[in-house]
Amino acid sequence: MSSMVGTGAGQAGSAEGDWMMPPLSVLLKRELTSEKIGKPDILHGLASRSKKGEDLTFLKTECQRVPGNGATTFSVFALFDGHNGLAAAIYAKENLLNNILCAIPSGLTRDEWLAALPRALVAGFVKTDKDFQDKAEPSGTTVTFVIIDGWAVTVASVGDSRCILESADGSLYLLSADHRLDENKEEVERVTASGGEVGRLYLACGAEIGPLRCWPGGLCLSRSIGDVDVGEFIIPIPHVKQVKLSNAGGRLIISSDGVWDVLTFESALNCSRGHPADIAANKIVTEAVLVKGLRDDTTCIVVDLLPPENISPFVSQPKKKGMRVLKNMFHKKPYDSPSHLFVRNYFGPYAVEELFEDGSAVLAQRLNMVYPICNMFKLLVCAVCQVEMKPGEGISVHAGSLKSGRVCLWEGPLLCQSCQFKKEAMEGKRPSRNLCRKPDGNEYY
Repeated sequence: MSSMVGTGAGQAGSAEGDWMMPPLSVLLKRELTSEKIGKPDILHGLASRSKKGEDLTFLKTECQRVPGNGATTFSVFALFDGHNGLAAAIYAKENLLNNILCAIPSGLTRDEWLAALPRALVAGFVKTDKDFQDKAEPSGTTVTFVIIDGWAVTVASVGDSRCILESADGSLYLLSADHRLDENKEEVERVTASGGEVGRLYLACGAEIGPLRCWPGGLCLSRSIGDVDVGEFIIPIPHVKQVKLSNAGGRLIISSDGVWDVLTFESALNCSRGHPADIAANKIVTEAVLVKGLRDDTTCIVVDLLPPENISPFVSQPKKKGMRVLKNMFHKKPYDSPSHLFVRNYFGPYAVEELFEDGSAVLAQRLNMVYPICNMFKLLVCAVCQVEMKPGEGISVHAGSLKSGRVCLWEGPLLCQSCQFKKEAMEGKRPSRNLCRKPDGNEYY
């Protein structure tokens, strides 16, 4: 700590990004002030223009980690962009949150709850998809699911709706992934390795048109909930990113592809900056429709995280011309520094800290959390559907993987037989149980 103070002393603070190291007493005062600020005020706005009527939203600001305890509140903002009908979007809207919460063990502290949340999101998405496919309805939906607890923001996403964050210093962060086949070579390779065929539509003259699609079915996404008529290689395993904002706050924009197919991330922020969340959402949707007309359902949710009692619209700090950057690199938690709590404001008072990120399509990897998080979960409970099992009934999530030769088959996490079948089908190791459709429109089992 002292060497860092010595290094910082005497530095000029005139250029952007140059800081003079404050005394320890100032850093301690900042930390105490930060603790007093507590939870942010959360203001949100929603705007939507309907073309097909397949965009649904879920907004709930008074959820509770511990039922009946108002001190454990968190907020949920979710966007479901359905296709081939509304059934999948409706089902996910009605069941996904409960499936996620059921996958989180009871009796956890807030920090433990946040640490368990990424695995619970994976389990909740897979269970929701599995249960909906049991209904054999040929509908699907993208999902962008945002949970805000204090200054921690966790985003789980499948499909091509997106969530972006503008921090207080004007930096732009992507909190979701784009699962369009055109945008993701790794997903194309995974789909083909699992038995799907990826290609564009062909005209009679032999020319290719349109985006890359997965056949059978013709879906241009590699991940979604539902889509029983496409195949199990269209998986519901979400990309999950968890970050912590500084107490200066930030703005989230969650929008369907009706917005992002027309507006860049920058233009969406620019047309909404300085406005309250509700007006900002409306301006983004209006701008998207003005550019190319209403070609698709166009929905936007804007969420402002503000220091308590700051009711002014979120406005980021101005950046020098040409200095604005899209940031995928975050300030990592410096666990190796015992004094990190006292120096983090020196490194950046508006820093966005990455707590977790994983976009792997491998279910075993996503459910196999590291110590000590893994010890929070019960062993004799299916890691996906949460059904209780007797000793010897569960199947290791590693069964059939490269790791399976080095572990006992009863080593957790464990799956019930039904969820193990689901896992194998997603990996292309078991034929899809569902009705499929060929590129020429003919159906087969």
